[in-house]
Amino acid sequence: MQYWLMKSEPSTFGLKQLAAAPRRTTGWDGVRNYQARNMMRDEMKKGDQAFLYYSSTEEPGIAGLMRIVKTAYPDPTAFDRKDHHYDPKSDPENPTWFMVDVQLERALKRIITLEELRAHENRELKGMALLRRGNRLSITPVSAAHWKFILALE
Repeated sequence: MQYWLMKSEPSTFGLKQLAAAPRRTTGWDGVRNYQARNMMRDEMKKGDQAFLYYSSTEEPGIAGLMRIVKTAYPDPTAFDRKDHHYDPKSDPENPTWFMVDVQLERALKRIITLEELRAHENRELKGMALLRRGNRLSITPVSAAHWKFILALE
């Protein structure tokens, strides 16, 4: 099993929307970064776990736990002219953009803030991709040791 951190803006998509989805499951669509796409397409497997991380908010942090329940498939929002993730260069015969399905496992008891994570970046969370300066990827891998430590902060 692998572990991931997947960023979302809570005003766009958060725990409430995921909890309200049928079977608490939805597609993680709209990723338009090649590196993040490659991780979803080539590395994410059914059964992997992911943190739901709130970004672009007053207090960014990890809010919940999700499980990957369907491996990568073409992201239909890339072909939908009415969707704000539409990509006119996308070809349904040779898709550029992919998505996975995620299922909510649970909300954390509290949000583990970015500030709290940074307090451990030189020791327990050393090398964590989220904490690297300039990292803006919406999906990053999380080591098993980092995953375990973060859950212990809850």
